[in-house]
Amino acid sequence: MDFDEAATELYGVPAADFISKRNELAKQLKADGDAAGSARLKALRKPTVAAWVANLVAREKPDELDDLLALGDELREATADLDGERLRELTPRRHQQIDVLAKAAQKLAADAGIKISADVGQKLRETLDAALIDPAAGEALRDARLSSALRHVGFGVVDESGEPSNVMPLTDDRRRRADERRKKRSQAGRAAEEAPESESSGSSETAAEARKRAEREEAERLEAEQREAERLEAQREADEAVAAAEAAESTVEDLTTDLAEARERLEAAQEEVRRLGDALDEARKEARAAQQTSRDARKRLNRLGRATRSES
Repeated sequence: MDFDEAATELYGVPAADFISKRNELAKQLKADGDAAGSARLKALRKPTVAAWVANLVAREKPDELDDLLALGDELREATADLDGERLRELTPRRHQQIDVLAKAAQKLAADAGIKISADVGQKLRETLDAALIDPAAGEALRDARLSSALRHVGFGVVDESGEPSNVMPLTDDRRRRADERRKKRSQAGRAAEEAPESESSGSSETAAEARKRAEREEAERLEAEQREAERLEAQREADEAVAAAEAAESTVEDLTTDLAEARERLEAAQEEVRRLGDALDEARKEARAAQQTSRDARKRLNRLGRATRSES
């Protein structure tokens, strides 16, 4: 199991089981030798109710979600082309498809024993709309790993607290593919810059000059690869440091919650001790009263016995 598989499994469990499942999967990743992945997993946030429902829709209704995101592509194209007629045609579909997914979400949540409040329903619709408008938000929702509902506010996407949302965190695979694309673009640009020089040299370039140029190009390529490798290593270390810090923060939050629950249990236990102490005091009073009653009865019995003997 790698980090992506663990994260996908984690966000598929009921919200009530999130923390225990996160600890279990993080321990498994660490045991498998992926300490960085374990730290990253520990840093993942428990989803809000709205985010959990949105993730549920993404997992259970992927075709309908794809239709919504495809409509977003059409809307962006029509907007870029200033095609007012096309926009007027697409806008009603936008509301219809969001309605379809919102209704599906209510049924899915009900089947899972979750009742969607009006506030959660509104946040879900805002998340679906943000996914339609913003491609990165759409991809994040498709991954079904949201920890917060999303909202598009004109300049970007924010989470439920109103803070800018990092809706497209790069996985290791995505980061590697992005680096490869940048390297290819860099090599293509360098080749384009050097092409005129090669063409102008033509047959006048001697074998020695050609060899020196090839050596220089190879040295530059190796140096660029070394710089890129160093940059990737630095980025990896930075990611691990951030993940470790986030994991520590998450651990503090969990411990704070545990401490609050422990305090509640302690207060309940102290209250029970006080109740039992009062009951013990009352029992002791009743026992003393019973002892006194017994002594009084014995005295009366002794007096009665003496009186009977005197009469005889």
